Amino acid sequence: MNAIGPYSPYVRKGGFIFVSGQLGIDEEGRIAGDIEKQTRKAIENLIAVVEEAGGSTENIVKVTVYLKDIADFNLMNKVYSEYFVKNPPARTTVGVASLPKEALVELDAVVKV
Repeated sequence: MNAIGPYSPYVRKGGFIFVSGQLGIDEEGRIAGDIEKQTRKAIENLIAVVEEAGGSTENIVKVTVYLKDIADFNLMNKVYSEYFVKNPPARTTVGVASLPKEALVELDAVVKV
């Protein structure tokens, strides 16, 4: 995963992996589409970083979801629930004024290793 700014996609510290915010962008840096497509791609990007860092989705303990429009909560939640079915991590969802690349959703995570 390539960061779109001067930061690491993840940092391992004290038995945890801290995953930086992941957008719903493809390998060429294009935004995936509507909120459902962006959520799906952002989660897939998040999972790829977790696995690259040596973690697994079962060990994700906390996710923060940033939504450009909190009215998209139900659509985001529908997609999110497909990925975190059994023992989902703790989660916070917040509405924000804007996100990089005019994205609709961004996710970050904390993973126990």
